[in-house]
Amino acid sequence: MSRQFDKQVKQIKREEHKLLNKKENPLLKASIEPVADKIQSYIPGKLKTALETAFYKGFRLVFEKGNIYIEKTYDKDKIQLEYDLNNYAIGKRSDKKYRKRLDQYSRQSQIVNSSISVIEGGVLGAFGIGLPDIPLFLSLVMKSVYEIALSYGYHYETEEEKAYILLLICTAMTKQERQKEFYQKLESLGDSIDHNIIPEINLEEHIKTTAGILSESLLTAKFIQGIPLVGAVGGIVNYNIIRKISRFAGVKYKKRYYMNKQRI
Repeated sequence: MSRQFDKQVKQIKREEHKLLNKKENPLLKASIEPVADKIQSYIPGKLKTALETAFYKGFRLVFEKGNIYIEKTYDKDKIQLEYDLNNYAIGKRSDKKYRKRLDQYSRQSQIVNSSISVIEGGVLGAFGIGLPDIPLFLSLVMKSVYEIALSYGYHYETEEEKAYILLLICTAMTKQERQKEFYQKLESLGDSIDHNIIPEINLEEHIKTTAGILSESLLTAKFIQGIPLVGAVGGIVNYNIIRKISRFAGVKYKKRYYMNKQRI
C-alpha cells in the first residue's frame, strides 16, 4: 500500500510543478501588459492604499468573526463525514474509487466558487462598484480554501493553519523568485505542522503581506471595475484569481494528506 501512496505523492508533485511553472502566453502578455501599465499610471495612490486596507480588514474580520458566517454557506459536518469514510477506506485498501471520492469535494468546490465569483464580480462591476465587493470576494476565496482543506482532513482554526492559508494564497498569486520564496516558507510551515512542531507565528505580518499581494493582483481590475459597464470585466478577473488559488490549494492539501499517509 505504501507504493500506492508514493505513486500519489510523485503524481501530485508533478502537478504542483506544472502549476508553479506555468508559462504565460507570450502574445497575450505582450498585448495586455502595456495596457495594464498605462491604466496603472492613472490609478491614484489613495486607491492603492484603500484596496490594500480593504483586504487587510477583510482578513482580520474573517479570522476573528467571519468563520461562523462562511461556514453557513457549506455543510461542514457532511464534508468531514465524507473525509472520515474515504480516509478509512483508503487506509484499509487504497482503492482507486475512494481516492477519487476524496478529491471529489475539492474539485466541486473549485468549480462552484469560481463560477459564483463571475456572477458576483460581473454584477457589481456593471454597476460601477469596485471596492465594496472585496469582503464578498474574500469570503469566496476563504470558503473555497476551507472546503478543500476539510475535504482532506485539515482544519483551519489554529494560528498555524491560518498562516498556512495566507502563505498558500501568496504563493499562488506571485511569480518567479518571489513565488519560490513563499513556496519554501509554505512547505516548511506545512511540514512543521504535520510533524506536530508548533512554530512561532506572526499572523499580523502574514495578513499584511497577503493583503498587499492580493491588492497588487486586483489593482488594475478593480480600477476598471469601478467604471460602469466596462466594470463587468471584474467577474472574469475574480474567476481567474479564485480558480488559481483554489487549484493550488487542492494540490497542496492533497499533497499533505498523502505525505502523511507515507509516514504512517
